[in-house]
Amino acid sequence: MNSRKPFLGLLQRRQCIVPTWRGWLLLLLALGTAGVLFVRNIYGFLAVNDPLPGDILVIEGWSSDYVIEGAVEDFLKSQSSKYKRICVTGGPIDFGNPMREHKTFAEYGKAMCLKLGVPTDVLHAVPAPSVEKDRSYASAVALWEWLREHGGADVKINIVGNGAHSRRTRLVYEKALGPSVRVGISNIAERTFDPGRWWKTSQGFRIVVDETIAYTYARFFFSPPKPQP
Repeated sequence: MNSRKPFLGLLQRRQCIVPTWRGWLLLLLALGTAGVLFVRNIYGFLAVNDPLPGDILVIEGWSSDYVIEGAVEDFLKSQSSKYKRICVTGGPIDFGNPMREHKTFAEYGKAMCLKLGVPTDVLHAVPAPSVEKDRSYASAVALWEWLREHGGADVKINIVGNGAHSRRTRLVYEKALGPSVRVGISNIAERTFDPGRWWKTSQGFRIVVDETIAYTYARFFFSPPKPQP
């Protein structure tokens, strides 16, 4: 066998093993099965429902109307046994938005809750500053600061989530609030598409794919500074 190395000794020959047609077929079947399982189960993973009834129910003010309505209904039904307060979070509302009169989504969400029958003394708007990205994290930090100011830095909160956004929402709040605050999530069922066939509509496909990417980023790459104790 010729032992000379080609290209002036900069390269060398090596044997490699490649699949046969049976091997390629088995590989394709495995990938196809994994793809089907992913499509069938990813929505259920993202749309986590793990409520933690406790001191505070948290509503994100930019949530859809039916999400806020569902949260208020749950609060009014079980106010005496589950929650003491509602905190509505959210940053500034953009110019040109018809809800601009409320200035922030926190104030808008509070106004909605009042109209739905939530008593004023248990309802609190917690506005967040204007940010270009990571608005849920900014809202969570604003909530953390509000909790410290009101003597509730060691509490249980339950966030109202919506469909595929829920798992990422809980994760972001956990990162911002730290270990002293226990965080649960109540998932209000999706109404804009069929969760069991999310890939059948453009909106469902877009939301699930976007949330899969966003959750991966939040879980593995997003490392914001922790709030100071």
